[in-house]
Amino acid sequence: MPTEAILSTVRQFLGVDPTVRITLEPIKRGASGRTIVRVKTPGHEPFIGVHWNEEREDNSQFVPVAQFLKQAKLRVPEIIHDRSRYRVALVEDLGDVDLLSLKSRPFSERLPYYRMAFEQVDKLFYAKPAKDFHLMPSFDAALYRWEQNYFFEYFIEEFLQLYGEAAALRKNQAFIDLSERLGTVARHLVHRDFQSQNLMIKDDKVWLIDFQGLRRGRQEYDLASLVFDPYLDHSADEREQLLTLWEEIADERPLETLFHECAAQRLMQALGAFGNIVKNRGDEWYRPHIATAGRLLGEVTRGTPLEAPLAPVLAKISP
Repeated sequence: MPTEAILSTVRQFLGVDPTVRITLEPIKRGASGRTIVRVKTPGHEPFIGVHWNEEREDNSQFVPVAQFLKQAKLRVPEIIHDRSRYRVALVEDLGDVDLLSLKSRPFSERLPYYRMAFEQVDKLFYAKPAKDFHLMPSFDAALYRWEQNYFFEYFIEEFLQLYGEAAALRKNQAFIDLSERLGTVARHLVHRDFQSQNLMIKDDKVWLIDFQGLRRGRQEYDLASLVFDPYLDHSADEREQLLTLWEEIADERPLETLFHECAAQRLMQALGAFGNIVKNRGDEWYRPHIATAGRLLGEVTRGTPLEAPLAPVLAKISP
């Protein structure tokens, strides 16, 4: 059992016998095939215990990527104890406040956190792993196409039950062309899931988590993941402020066409994930975000070759 593996690792790390009380508090986060708990025991600051299974290839990347990012001076939790051969790690506790939890605050008060988050992405752009450092496969045409098929299968077919529409979209050349255009460049490191739940706030600074999917790709994908984050549902004015903020940090602004194409790709991936989690895992927390993601997908594909083929699908999403 995952919790037993974590508990055994905690006792080994602390050097305590079974009579010492140790509490494991579940932390619910995503659907990545991992068990995450907060470990509490007398005389020791709380820390996080993580156990992963082999459901996803990137789970085993968590520890080495964390160590690499720490060495590259990015703000990520410290690995306190590595027991990867048992698929367990003990990790620094960053608390419970993430960027999403600040959603009700005025946007002007949240902007400094966005700046810090963007600064981390900018630093990641220049991070150089060793040549033999194992990364997940780069974002190429095949991976973008996999994300699209994930959307077709889990959202359009399984969630909306629009089988004919999914079959038509799979054959539509506009989606194939999109994956090929985006897949021509994959030089720089990207987080791959750069959204508000993965940006923790501790000591009034932003920290990255859930970075095990680190790979080479387009930086615009990470930027679009946050600017068009369905959980936060930024207004057009807020998105403009975020792009202005990014321009101040990086001295350049993403090309609008490319940026919107990356946003469309990311939103399709997100809708695939939402459909899968709601339909097959029964987690209703994600359901309200489906309408938001669908509306944003319609916005970023307006006036493009994707607009018409997506219209029948997006029309079926209930607000």
